[in-house]
Amino acid sequence: MTNLDPLRSFDIPDIARFEPGLGGLTRLVVATALAEAHVYLHGGHVTHFQPAGWAPVLFVSEWSFFAKGKPIRGGVPVCFPWFANRAGRPESPAHGFARTMEWEVESLAVDGDQTVLVVLRLGASEATRAHWPHEFVLRHHIVIGSRLVMMLEVENVSGEPFQFEEALHTYFAVSNAREFSITGLENAPYLDKADGFRPKVQGPEPLRFTAETDRTFENTRSTCVLDDPGAERRIIVEKSGSATTVVWNPWIEKAAAMKDFGDDEWMRMACIETANAGANAITLRAGEKHAMRAVISVA
Repeated sequence: MTNLDPLRSFDIPDIARFEPGLGGLTRLVVATALAEAHVYLHGGHVTHFQPAGWAPVLFVSEWSFFAKGKPIRGGVPVCFPWFANRAGRPESPAHGFARTMEWEVESLAVDGDQTVLVVLRLGASEATRAHWPHEFVLRHHIVIGSRLVMMLEVENVSGEPFQFEEALHTYFAVSNAREFSITGLENAPYLDKADGFRPKVQGPEPLRFTAETDRTFENTRSTCVLDDPGAERRIIVEKSGSATTVVWNPWIEKAAAMKDFGDDEWMRMACIETANAGANAITLRAGEKHAMRAVISVA
């Protein structure tokens, strides 16, 4: 069993505590008058967010692995330092190494209205250098209140520039994948991964899922709104420091082929990902920092 003693100094009585989560992985459990949330140190991964008065906002597969070295399927995986499959390096793990590594707790605090602020840290190590030679510090600032705010901060602590991709690969819970819509990407160009990365343009209408959907919208900084009439709510995704938005649903065939995803779970999820990928990859000079922020609220 995980030794939680080193983390006890961070616990906030009756508000935030560390405990063994699924698979014995350590998680932070937050419960306040504003919201509930779970954050796993494995992957620096938010798996649960439920603002007061609403159903859970995030989707996590019932088939997900909760094991060292395996990514968690759902919630908000952190993709870094590349997105999807690494160009020219098929042996590298998809979406980078950050989502399968153990993060450290740098700080945990609560403010006057019971908003909880946690900062997790991942630094360069022998394990990261085996895949990527650069020296870095990655901090995940997570604010849990009536809104979920996540800020991924990358610091270049090496003596030379490096380039990276990143994403907050957020899985949202929906009532029916055939019935919701996404606004904010109207008339925007995208690369269609489900159709051989062909360049296309979204029409003037809201985006709806009717088949496997895997679209990378580059050079967009707009707010997206997921309108889910079956759940009688809208999920608003605001962002800054991000020029890429990715939308994804595996649909029927791909869902059936995934070992860590239920055959019918595609009906209950939709990804709207805050990212910098492809043409929007970030080049960071020595000593510089870059911050990417996503703000998730419900109305």
